[in-house]
Amino acid sequence: MSKQSWNFKYTDFFSLGVLIFGAFIVVLPLLVVFVTSFAPSGTSLEILPNNKWSLANYRDAWQRGNFLLAFANSTLVAVAVTAFQIVTSALAGYALARLKFRGKQALLLIVLATLVIPFQLLVIPIFLVLKWGHLINTYGALILPTAVNGFGIFLLRQYFQTIPVELEEAAAIDGANRLQILWRVMLPLARPALVTLFLFTFIGEWNDLFKPLVFTTRPELRTVQLALAEFQEQFTNNWSLMMAAVAIATIPVMVLFLIGQRQFIQGIATTGMKN
Repeated sequence: MSKQSWNFKYTDFFSLGVLIFGAFIVVLPLLVVFVTSFAPSGTSLEILPNNKWSLANYRDAWQRGNFLLAFANSTLVAVAVTAFQIVTSALAGYALARLKFRGKQALLLIVLATLVIPFQLLVIPIFLVLKWGHLINTYGALILPTAVNGFGIFLLRQYFQTIPVELEEAAAIDGANRLQILWRVMLPLARPALVTLFLFTFIGEWNDLFKPLVFTTRPELRTVQLALAEFQEQFTNNWSLMMAAVAIATIPVMVLFLIGQRQFIQGIATTGMKN
């Protein structure tokens, strides 16, 4: 075997070792959460409990946090916001990618500028608008403030630019209008970008604590993150119970990401190929 092939194998093993180490660092916090969640209630935070593991913490956390209601609210809000963002991002992204109109570049810069403005800076004007519209303590207060997002618009705009224009021209020759081209040609081809936007938006809304905390006070509108916040006590913490609650709130988004990870990676890899 040549020296060159030996060097190639050595670099492969080194890269594999680095990747395994990095994966271990990422997975370690999740390992601590799940293992501690099976420890007897009231014990200190530990990685490998000596006592017998039990599912009692999951049962107690589910009942105490009323996660059935919290899951329903978080799912409703996340799905609604995701649907709004996909529709608005597809329409705006297609317009910025294909249509020619005055002020197009300036509008794109404004969309990009919104990405650097923290949502917390806008909370007061948004609160006043929601109060004026009598939307405080409603699902509208949790959905409408993030129904449009500059990241989604830019993501789909970049992906649409990677699709050959000839496909649209062929559809136009067959008599399709702009909306039909978008619906029947562009969106099916942009599936990886749509899945990426779906995952980013859904997971972001599922993990959002700020909007429910500021815009709602009704217990029936409590989301998963508000339910988790109730497990945090001022002076003492039941770590096993808290970790069980964290695991309950984490498992749905983990499963969702695992289902869509291939399309997610493809969408990230192919977005931004054209300016």
